[in-house]
Amino acid sequence: MKTISQVAKLTGVSIRTLQYYDEIGLLKPSELTPAGYRLYDEHALQTLQQILFFRELDFPLKDIIKIMQNPDFDRISAFKKQKELLLLKRNRTDRLIQLLERLEKGEECMSFKEFDLSEYIHALEDFKVNQTDTIIKHWGSIDNFNMFIQRIKDDEENVAKLAIQHFGSIEKYTEEMKYNLEHISEIMDKEWNEEAEKIAAQSDLLYGKLTVDLTYDVSSPKIQKIVYEILEFIKKQSSSVTLDKPLIDILIDSYSNDYVKNITDKKYGDGASDYIVKAFRYYSENNTPSEK
Repeated sequence: MKTISQVAKLTGVSIRTLQYYDEIGLLKPSELTPAGYRLYDEHALQTLQQILFFRELDFPLKDIIKIMQNPDFDRISAFKKQKELLLLKRNRTDRLIQLLERLEKGEECMSFKEFDLSEYIHALEDFKVNQTDTIIKHWGSIDNFNMFIQRIKDDEENVAKLAIQHFGSIEKYTEEMKYNLEHISEIMDKEWNEEAEKIAAQSDLLYGKLTVDLTYDVSSPKIQKIVYEILEFIKKQSSSVTLDKPLIDILIDSYSNDYVKNITDKKYGDGASDYIVKAFRYYSENNTPSEK
């Protein structure tokens, strides 16, 4: 057992912070001495380590509490996802350091102002706070959604370039994405109506054609034709919802999260979800939206 001062010295977390974690129910001491002093065992220290990893990734305390109190919470799975997020964060930091090194040498570097996605990222953060149940339904968990946001932050320049290419401006892209966030359940659940079985069967057929050979080049006319058929099929089933390029973004995001990946790979084979993402991304990057 360790006292609160010993834990503070060992971890670098202040005594007041440990007391606060106790007050909000995030990290309770293992037991109290007769005099009321907090004591922490090895399990409590492991829990604190998990909390510190989440804090390093900028998770709000209220989200950490929800995640860790979830009966399905898996420490090992969480460690793996935290590792992936930290690697993404490190890669972004490395790129910023490289940019600074170039600037120090007097190299000319473009302005990144036109690639500012801060408003879109802020909209995603607001959505996370206000639509927790929706996120868990469609992304599988809050940490999956946090990973989705982190990927956008780490690839902000390329995401912004695609946004400008397909929507004309960051502002228009942000408005379209806000609309999709507000109607995410309508968009994602549209196909599940009275003809759900028929639609699902046709969808399975198309995705089966797309993933029949995962070694096939996604840029081939054959694969891109199937992608087009899938998009046209979904549009027909979702005629009341604004789709077109936003649909491609939604599909790429959907097949990139762990929950959908597991389901897709079980149905169409290991690697199927990543293959689908590559095929949709190639289509998105090589087909301009039609004028309307």
